[in-house]
Amino acid sequence: MRADAQRNRARVLEVAAETFAAEGLSVPVHEIARRAGVGTGTVSRHFPTKESLFQAILLGRMEQLVRQAAELAGREGAAEGFFAFFSLMVGEGAANRGLVDALAGAGFDFGAVAAESKYDVMGAWRELLEGAQRAGAIRADADIADVKALLTGCIDRERKAADPVARARMLAIVREGLRA
Repeated sequence: MRADAQRNRARVLEVAAETFAAEGLSVPVHEIARRAGVGTGTVSRHFPTKESLFQAILLGRMEQLVRQAAELAGREGAAEGFFAFFSLMVGEGAANRGLVDALAGAGFDFGAVAAESKYDVMGAWRELLEGAQRAGAIRADADIADVKALLTGCIDRERKAADPVARARMLAIVREGLRA
């Protein structure tokens, strides 16, 4: 790839990551191209579909999150690793609408991307949950769908008013509600 093409690709990825995080997946490709200072054709040459553009951005972040889940489990133990990851995901979701849209399945085939374990955020989180349940720290009847619903509620609250006190309160409510 020529140097100018590499710069354009990097600029498109940077602008798209910022835009999807702030505004979600509904932003049209032509708007990303405009903000990046390139033509729509330039974006299309590198990323034939909006999904392929978002996938390029998302895969790196998903891989980081899976690594972080494993690190937290090893460093914090089962229950604390689970709750630390939950807190991380609340912050991530509040700051990144595109990730939330992807996790919700809006406009992106999250399941197909997550088929590879290095990208399977929900699988890594499920392992944290099951480890905490085996340790007797989290109620046995909670499943990953419950956790995802709790995450959605926390993110919704966080988006209405980014308030560290409210976030801490919501996380405490989740912790107490999931305790065995």
